Amino acid sequence: MDDQIATCAAEVFDELGGEYERAFAGLPGQEAALRWLSARLPAGARVLDVGSGTGRPVAASLADAGFRVTGIDVSATMVELARSQVPGAVFHLADVRTYEPEEPFDAVCAFFPLLLMPQRDVTVSLERIGSWVAPGGYLLFATVPGDLDDTTLTWMGRRMNVSSLPADAFPA
Repeated sequence: MDDQIATCAAEVFDELGGEYERAFAGLPGQEAALRWLSARLPAGARVLDVGSGTGRPVAASLADAGFRVTGIDVSATMVELARSQVPGAVFHLADVRTYEPEEPFDAVCAFFPLLLMPQRDVTVSLERIGSWVAPGGYLLFATVPGDLDDTTLTWMGRRMNVSSLPADAFPA
């Protein structure tokens, strides 16, 4: 089942490629969050970008600021785009539900990476992501809150199943 979920997400984002980046470029809240984080991290801090997509804007912004950035994504197309667009970071084809970092990160950024998995996986994945943050580190997480579990909708012209948790289910 987990392989099917990862395959579905990979297929969606393999097909979207750079279209995703163009559609969501310049999100003010994301840009503000990256500026906030960059102002707090020490030079050379290790940062993980979960669901790194094309590498822009998150990995690119943080690598340009001098941080050591690692990105993970389930889409081979996105990983290849990220590698070509953000040579100052390292990108891996990996699923958040099975990825095992070698050591904790000073910060973990996860902007909308969990929407294509069932609610049970969202909860477990959030716990995993939180465990990758070093003591005193930062976790930046963004999603679309809602009590949705495998709800079918059309997004960017594609039919897919999405899930999320209600806003009060996320820790502050």
